[in-house]
Amino acid sequence: MTSTNVMPIGKVASAEESMADRLPGVVFRLHRSPDGRLHFPYLAGSGLRLIGATVEQLALDARPALERLGDDDYPRLMTAIERSVQDMAPIATKFRLPVKGRGVRWIALRAQPSPADNGTLWHGMMIDITEQVVEESRLRQLSGTDDLTGCANRRRLMQRLDAEISRSNRHATPLSLMILDIDHFKRINDTWGHLRGDMVLRTLTELCQACLREEDLLARLGGEEFALLLPLTSRAHCHALAERLVARIAAHDFGLGGRTVTVSIGIAEHRIGESRDSLMACADRHLYAAKHAGRNRVSGER
Repeated sequence: MTSTNVMPIGKVASAEESMADRLPGVVFRLHRSPDGRLHFPYLAGSGLRLIGATVEQLALDARPALERLGDDDYPRLMTAIERSVQDMAPIATKFRLPVKGRGVRWIALRAQPSPADNGTLWHGMMIDITEQVVEESRLRQLSGTDDLTGCANRRRLMQRLDAEISRSNRHATPLSLMILDIDHFKRINDTWGHLRGDMVLRTLTELCQACLREEDLLARLGGEEFALLLPLTSRAHCHALAERLVARIAAHDFGLGGRTVTVSIGIAEHRIGESRDSLMACADRHLYAAKHAGRNRVSGER
Protein backbone atom coordinates (compact mmCIF):
# COMPACT_ATOMS: atom_id res chain seq x y z
CA MET A 1 0.00 0.00 0.00
CA THR A 2 1.31 3.38 -0.90
CA SER A 3 0.87 6.30 1.40
CA THR A 4 -0.22 9.78 0.32
CA ASN A 5 1.45 12.78 1.89
CA VAL A 6 -1.17 15.21 3.11
CA MET A 7 -0.14 18.68 4.20
CA PRO A 8 -1.60 19.54 7.63
CA ILE A 9 -4.27 22.24 7.61
CA GLY A 10 -2.05 24.69 9.47
CA LYS A 11 0.67 24.29 6.87
CA VAL A 12 -1.85 24.75 4.02
CA ALA A 13 -2.96 28.04 5.54
CA SER A 14 0.64 29.08 6.00
CA ALA A 15 1.46 28.26 2.36
CA GLU A 16 -1.57 30.22 1.14
CA GLU A 17 -0.56 33.22 3.20
CA SER A 18 2.99 33.00 1.86
CA MET A 19 1.67 32.87 -1.71
CA ALA A 20 -0.59 35.89 -1.08
CA ASP A 21 2.40 37.84 0.21
CA ARG A 22 4.22 37.20 -3.07
CA LEU A 23 1.34 38.32 -5.30
CA PRO A 24 2.06 41.39 -7.44
CA GLY A 25 0.03 44.25 -6.04
CA VAL A 26 -2.26 43.96 -3.05
CA VAL A 27 -5.27 41.77 -2.32
CA PHE A 28 -7.57 43.18 0.31
CA ARG A 29 -10.83 43.25 2.16
CA LEU A 30 -12.15 46.74 2.82
CA HIS A 31 -14.95 47.32 5.31
CA ARG A 32 -17.17 50.37 5.61
CA SER A 33 -19.33 50.78 8.67
CA PRO A 34 -22.72 52.54 8.54
CA ASP A 35 -21.12 55.71 9.94
CA GLY A 36 -18.64 55.78 7.02
CA ARG A 37 -15.53 54.51 8.82
CA LEU A 38 -13.23 52.48 6.58
CA HIS A 39 -10.66 49.88 7.55
CA PHE A 40 -8.85 46.92 5.95
CA PRO A 41 -9.57 43.66 7.80
CA TYR A 42 -7.19 41.89 5.39
CA LEU A 43 -4.21 43.01 3.31
CA ALA A 44 -1.56 40.91 1.55
CA GLY A 45 0.77 41.13 -1.41
CA SER A 46 4.16 42.47 -2.42
CA GLY A 47 2.65 45.89 -3.19
CA LEU A 48 2.13 46.64 0.49
CA ARG A 49 5.48 48.43 0.55
CA LEU A 50 3.95 51.19 -1.61
CA ILE A 51 1.18 51.98 0.86
CA GLY A 52 3.44 53.45 3.52
CA ALA A 53 1.44 52.24 6.53
CA THR A 54 1.49 48.99 8.48
CA VAL A 55 -1.10 46.26 8.10
CA GLU A 56 -1.90 46.70 11.79
CA GLN A 57 -2.60 50.43 11.36
CA LEU A 58 -4.82 49.91 8.35
CA ALA A 59 -6.73 47.11 10.05
CA LEU A 60 -7.99 49.77 12.43
CA ASP A 61 -8.28 52.77 10.10
CA ALA A 62 -7.85 53.10 6.30
CA ARG A 63 -7.22 56.83 6.41
CA PRO A 64 -3.36 56.66 6.57
CA ALA A 65 -3.46 55.08 3.09
CA LEU A 66 -6.40 56.98 1.61
CA GLU A 67 -5.18 60.42 2.68
CA ARG A 68 -1.98 59.97 0.67
CA LEU A 69 -3.99 60.34 -2.52
CA GLY A 70 -3.95 63.68 -4.33
CA ASP A 71 -6.63 66.36 -4.22
CA ASP A 72 -8.21 65.06 -7.45
CA ASP A 73 -7.98 61.32 -6.81
CA TYR A 74 -9.15 61.18 -3.17
CA PRO A 75 -12.65 62.63 -3.74
CA ARG A 76 -13.06 60.52 -6.90
CA LEU A 77 -12.24 57.31 -5.03
CA MET A 78 -14.55 58.23 -2.13
CA THR A 79 -17.35 58.95 -4.61
CA ALA A 80 -16.78 55.54 -6.24
CA ILE A 81 -16.99 53.87 -2.81
CA GLU A 82 -20.21 55.72 -1.97
CA ARG A 83 -21.82 54.72 -5.28
CA SER A 84 -20.76 51.15 -4.74
CA VAL A 85 -22.46 51.15 -1.34
CA GLN A 86 -25.69 52.54 -2.78
CA ASP A 87 -25.87 50.32 -5.88
CA MET A 88 -23.85 47.28 -4.75
CA ALA A 89 -21.86 47.83 -7.95
CA PRO A 90 -18.16 46.89 -8.36
CA ILE A 91 -15.49 49.56 -7.99
CA ALA A 92 -13.19 49.94 -11.00
CA THR A 93 -10.93 52.98 -10.87
CA LYS A 94 -7.32 54.12 -10.84
CA PHE A 95 -5.49 56.72 -8.81
CA ARG A 96 -2.05 58.22 -8.24
CA LEU A 97 -0.09 57.26 -5.15
CA PRO A 98 2.99 59.31 -4.15
CA VAL A 99 5.79 56.94 -3.10
CA LYS A 100 8.89 58.21 -1.34
CA GLY A 101 11.92 57.83 -3.59
CA ARG A 102 9.84 56.50 -6.51
CA GLY A 103 7.78 59.50 -7.55
CA VAL A 104 4.09 58.97 -8.27
CA ARG A 105 2.79 55.49 -9.04
CA TRP A 106 -0.47 54.74 -10.83
CA ILE A 107 -2.62 52.13 -9.06
CA ALA A 108 -5.57 50.27 -10.55
CA LEU A 109 -8.24 49.18 -8.04
CA ARG A 110 -10.94 46.57 -8.63
CA ALA A 111 -13.30 45.48 -5.86
CA GLN A 112 -16.58 43.60 -5.51
CA PRO A 113 -18.94 44.69 -2.71
CA SER A 114 -21.19 42.53 -0.59
CA PRO A 115 -23.59 43.48 2.22
CA ALA A 116 -22.32 42.81 5.72
CA ASP A 117 -24.20 42.76 9.02
CA ASN A 118 -22.36 45.86 10.15
CA GLY A 119 -21.86 47.69 6.85
CA THR A 120 -20.36 46.87 3.43
CA LEU A 121 -17.41 44.60 2.70
CA TRP A 122 -15.36 44.66 -0.50
CA HIS A 123 -13.04 41.94 -1.76
CA GLY A 124 -10.57 43.41 -4.20
CA MET A 125 -7.12 43.91 -5.63
CA MET A 126 -4.79 46.84 -6.29
CA ILE A 127 -2.05 46.63 -8.94
CA ASP A 128 0.72 49.06 -9.86
CA ILE A 129 0.03 50.00 -13.52
CA THR A 130 2.54 52.86 -13.82
CA GLU A 131 4.45 51.31 -16.73
CA GLN A 132 1.18 50.65 -18.58
CA VAL A 133 0.00 54.25 -18.06
CA VAL A 134 3.36 55.62 -19.24
CA GLU A 135 3.25 53.42 -22.36
CA GLU A 136 -0.35 54.42 -23.13
CA SER A 137 0.65 58.07 -22.78
CA ARG A 138 3.59 57.51 -25.13
CA LEU A 139 1.36 55.87 -27.72
CA ARG A 140 -1.20 58.68 -27.46
CA GLN A 141 1.59 61.18 -27.96
CA LEU A 142 2.86 59.30 -30.98
CA SER A 143 -0.62 59.06 -32.48
CA GLY A 144 -0.92 62.84 -32.33
CA THR A 145 2.67 63.84 -33.09
CA ASP A 146 4.56 64.34 -36.32
CA ASP A 147 7.60 62.04 -36.25
CA LEU A 148 9.98 64.44 -37.99
CA THR A 149 9.27 67.77 -36.30
CA GLY A 150 7.73 66.74 -32.96
CA CYS A 151 4.79 69.12 -33.41
CA ALA A 152 1.18 67.98 -33.72
CA ASN A 153 0.11 66.02 -36.75
CA ARG A 154 -2.98 66.51 -38.93
CA ARG A 155 -5.10 64.13 -36.85
CA ARG A 156 -4.44 66.02 -33.63
CA LEU A 157 -5.07 69.35 -35.35
CA MET A 158 -8.49 68.21 -36.53
CA GLN A 159 -9.45 67.03 -33.05
CA ARG A 160 -8.33 70.29 -31.47
CA LEU A 161 -9.93 72.37 -34.23
CA ASP A 162 -13.29 70.69 -33.64
CA ALA A 163 -13.04 71.42 -29.91
CA GLU A 164 -12.03 75.06 -30.39
CA ILE A 165 -14.75 75.69 -33.00
CA SER A 166 -17.33 74.26 -30.60
CA ARG A 167 -16.08 76.58 -27.86
CA SER A 168 -16.07 79.57 -30.21
CA ASN A 169 -19.67 78.82 -31.25
CA ARG A 170 -20.80 78.46 -27.61
CA HIS A 171 -19.12 81.54 -26.17
CA ALA A 172 -18.70 83.76 -29.25
CA THR A 173 -14.94 83.92 -28.64
CA PRO A 174 -12.51 84.68 -31.49
CA LEU A 175 -10.57 81.86 -33.13
CA SER A 176 -8.03 82.19 -35.93
CA LEU A 177 -6.16 79.78 -38.14
CA MET A 178 -2.98 80.15 -40.20
CA ILE A 179 -1.82 77.84 -42.94
CA LEU A 180 1.90 78.27 -43.66
CA ASP A 181 3.84 76.86 -46.59
CA ILE A 182 7.59 77.02 -47.26
CA ASP A 183 8.27 78.72 -50.57
CA HIS A 184 10.08 76.65 -53.22
CA PHE A 185 10.81 73.86 -50.76
CA LYS A 186 11.39 71.36 -53.58
CA ARG A 187 14.40 73.40 -54.67
CA ILE A 188 15.89 73.02 -51.20
CA ASN A 189 15.53 69.23 -51.35
CA ASP A 190 16.83 69.08 -54.92
CA THR A 191 19.85 71.28 -54.17
CA TRP A 192 20.90 70.25 -50.66
CA GLY A 193 19.21 66.89 -50.27
CA HIS A 194 16.37 65.60 -48.12
CA LEU A 195 18.39 65.48 -44.90
CA ARG A 196 19.00 69.22 -45.13
CA GLY A 197 15.36 69.69 -46.09
CA ASP A 198 14.36 67.82 -42.91
CA MET A 199 16.62 70.14 -40.92
CA VAL A 200 14.83 73.14 -42.42
CA LEU A 201 11.46 71.70 -41.36
CA ARG A 202 12.66 71.10 -37.80
CA THR A 203 14.21 74.56 -37.52
CA LEU A 204 11.08 76.21 -38.88
CA THR A 205 9.05 74.33 -36.26
CA GLU A 206 11.28 75.73 -33.51
CA LEU A 207 10.98 79.29 -34.88
CA CYS A 208 7.18 79.03 -34.94
CA GLN A 209 6.91 77.42 -31.50
CA ALA A 210 8.98 80.23 -29.99
CA CYS A 211 6.34 82.76 -31.11
CA LEU A 212 3.31 80.83 -29.83
CA ARG A 213 1.51 80.79 -26.50
CA GLU A 214 0.91 77.64 -24.50
CA GLU A 215 -2.70 77.43 -25.66
CA ASP A 216 -1.79 77.72 -29.36
CA LEU A 217 -1.18 74.66 -31.53
CA LEU A 218 1.34 74.13 -34.31
CA ALA A 219 0.67 71.15 -36.57
CA ARG A 220 2.33 69.76 -39.68
CA LEU A 221 -0.28 69.11 -42.30
CA GLY A 222 2.14 67.27 -44.55
CA GLY A 223 5.26 67.97 -46.58
CA GLU A 224 6.27 71.61 -46.08
CA GLU A 225 2.79 72.80 -45.01
CA PHE A 226 1.90 73.71 -41.43
CA ALA A 227 -1.16 74.99 -39.58
CA LEU A 228 -1.18 77.28 -36.56
CA LEU A 229 -4.36 77.29 -34.48
CA LEU A 230 -4.82 80.38 -32.30
CA PRO A 231 -7.71 80.28 -29.78
CA LEU A 232 -9.04 83.57 -28.40
CA THR A 233 -7.28 85.43 -31.21
CA SER A 234 -8.86 87.85 -33.65
CA ARG A 235 -7.92 88.10 -37.33
CA ALA A 236 -6.04 91.35 -36.69
CA HIS A 237 -3.85 89.81 -33.98
CA CYS A 238 -3.38 86.68 -36.08
CA HIS A 239 -2.28 88.82 -39.03
CA ALA A 240 0.26 90.67 -36.88
CA LEU A 241 1.73 87.38 -35.65
CA ALA A 242 1.86 86.01 -39.19
CA GLU A 243 3.78 89.08 -40.35
CA ARG A 244 6.30 88.58 -37.52
CA LEU A 245 6.72 84.93 -38.51
CA VAL A 246 7.32 85.81 -42.17
CA ALA A 247 9.99 88.35 -41.18
CA ARG A 248 11.62 86.13 -38.59
CA ILE A 249 11.88 83.11 -40.90
CA ALA A 250 13.25 85.20 -43.79
CA ALA A 251 15.92 86.67 -41.48
CA HIS A 252 17.03 83.29 -40.08
CA ASP A 253 20.18 81.57 -41.32
CA PHE A 254 19.18 78.00 -42.14
CA GLY A 255 22.74 77.03 -43.13
CA LEU A 256 22.01 76.85 -46.85
CA GLY A 257 24.99 78.78 -48.08
CA GLY A 258 23.30 82.13 -47.70
CA ARG A 259 20.06 81.07 -49.37
CA THR A 260 17.04 82.67 -47.72
CA VAL A 261 14.11 80.50 -46.69
CA THR A 262 10.75 82.23 -46.93
CA VAL A 263 7.16 81.27 -46.22
CA SER A 264 3.71 82.25 -47.42
CA ILE A 265 0.84 82.35 -44.94
CA GLY A 266 -2.92 82.40 -45.37
CA ILE A 267 -5.07 83.33 -42.38
CA ALA A 268 -8.77 83.10 -41.54
CA GLU A 269 -10.92 83.92 -38.53
CA HIS A 270 -13.75 81.59 -37.56
CA ARG A 271 -17.27 82.94 -37.93
CA ILE A 272 -20.03 81.70 -35.63
CA GLY A 273 -21.63 78.62 -37.10
CA GLU A 274 -18.86 78.09 -39.66
CA SER A 275 -17.67 74.51 -40.18
CA ARG A 276 -14.14 73.26 -39.77
CA ASP A 277 -13.80 72.55 -43.48
CA SER A 278 -15.00 76.03 -44.38
CA LEU A 279 -12.48 77.67 -42.02
CA MET A 280 -9.61 75.60 -43.40
CA ALA A 281 -10.68 76.24 -46.99
CA CYS A 282 -10.71 79.98 -46.33
CA ALA A 283 -7.17 79.93 -44.88
CA ASP A 284 -6.05 77.73 -47.75
CA ARG A 285 -7.43 80.15 -50.35
CA HIS A 286 -5.52 82.97 -48.76
CA LEU A 287 -2.35 80.87 -48.72
CA TYR A 288 -2.55 80.47 -52.47
CA ALA A 289 -3.36 84.17 -52.83
CA ALA A 290 -0.11 84.92 -50.98
CA LYS A 291 1.74 82.54 -53.30
CA HIS A 292 0.29 84.15 -56.42
CA ALA A 293 1.07 87.65 -55.09
CA GLY A 294 4.78 86.85 -54.99
CA ARG A 295 5.32 84.66 -51.87
CA ASN A 296 7.09 85.67 -48.63
CA ARG A 297 3.94 87.41 -47.44
CA VAL A 298 0.62 87.10 -45.58
CA SER A 299 -2.87 87.12 -47.06
CA GLY A 300 -5.97 87.23 -44.94
CA GLU A 301 -8.81 89.47 -46.04
CA ARG A 302 -12.21 87.76 -46.29
